[in-house]
Amino acid sequence: MSAPIDAPEDLTWNFSQVFGDKAGEGEISEADIISAVEFSHDGEYLATGDKGGRCVLFERNQEESFDDPNPQGNPAEYKFFMEFQSHEPEFDYLKSMEIEEKINQIRWLKRPNSAHFLLTTNDKTIKLWKVHQKQFYLETGMNMFEPGQDQQRDPSSITSLRVPSLHKLESRTEARNKRVFANAHSYHINSIAINSDDETFLSADDLRINLWNLAVTDQSFNIVDIKPENMEELTEVITSAEFHPSHCNVFIYGSSKGTIKMS
Repeated sequence: MSAPIDAPEDLTWNFSQVFGDKAGEGEISEADIISAVEFSHDGEYLATGDKGGRCVLFERNQEESFDDPNPQGNPAEYKFFMEFQSHEPEFDYLKSMEIEEKINQIRWLKRPNSAHFLLTTNDKTIKLWKVHQKQFYLETGMNMFEPGQDQQRDPSSITSLRVPSLHKLESRTEARNKRVFANAHSYHINSIAINSDDETFLSADDLRINLWNLAVTDQSFNIVDIKPENMEELTEVITSAEFHPSHCNVFIYGSSKGTIKMS
């Protein structure tokens, strides 16, 4: 008979890191309220979105700490990576309605190269962002200009040619908006989900779920529609939707009735 397996020790959960103002002194601006958080697939990056439409990225701190007298391995510690403005406030003139810049959800795409790709959404518009390191160079040794001067030389005074050269300067992290997916939802978008095929994603609002291709911005396919012919007969709304992590043809969505449906 095998020896009995010891019961696992009780787990203890502790705060390892706090982002923002720890002391909580002063009033918090409405735009600074966090509305969305999402880890990258490998856990090396963390994205947060706020009501001001900003997206702040953090990266895992890989620096070793030597001041800890009793280190417990490498803790999950993150440091600031970059920040960019994802959404701006808009106005729908057809419905006479203001569209808030608040970010409802953030989704990371799997990294195809050294760049990061993210989907962010507010109530009406979904955006695809590319975050990457951009290298800057300085051109020197131009034949038509004297070194350190902007004035162009007289071509007749040039008696010899020199080969121009490029010198690396510091690199900078930039966020660039690659695509905008808009005008497909009549109601507020509550969730987005990326498919396991890395080519499509879905977006859900209160009454409909649409399927998009990441390469096509002007067309989507409606795959779920629970809007009744008479809105007075409305009894439930869609609250969230998610793709299966490995089967690209399976997704689920939840409703305000507490039900979860798989399609």
